[in-house]
Amino acid sequence: MTLDDKQRQQVAAWIADGLKLSEIQTRIAAEFSLRMTYMDVRFLVDDLKLTPKDPEPPKPAPEPAASPLAAPPTPPAAPLAPAAPAPGGVSVTVDQLARPGAMVSGKVAFSDGQKADWYLDQTGRLGLVPTVPGYKPSAIDVQQFQLALQDEMAKMGF
Repeated sequence: MTLDDKQRQQVAAWIADGLKLSEIQTRIAAEFSLRMTYMDVRFLVDDLKLTPKDPEPPKPAPEPAASPLAAPPTPPAAPLAPAAPAPGGVSVTVDQLARPGAMVSGKVAFSDGQKADWYLDQTGRLGLVPTVPGYKPSAIDVQQFQLALQDEMAKMGF
């Protein structure tokens, strides 16, 4: 199951064209009448010292132009100062095993008794998944949640 020089050059050209390994596997079967496993194709590409191209990341959508009637942009917010604790307070826990797609995740209980799951994804975005659909915590609770989360993450070495 070896390829001759012409076939190896063709595989190199496919890599340069940006084909994925599975597409190369299909083309080898169709054009060279050779059946190779995906792992065989990976080893072949590695032996040829080739590197498959990563797909281009999606381009961000352009921001709409501000209308003349729109409010002027607000300056960046100052760092959050500790707020007065609400009755019951906000408690945050961190999961030992992060949920799929998240770097870290956990649970939060807000001062009004509502609960939510929270997560921090690979791009650094913080998300909340409330147990009651449509629930939105108060601004004070959100601020306390962020501070409590920051404290918990600091305890973990982040």
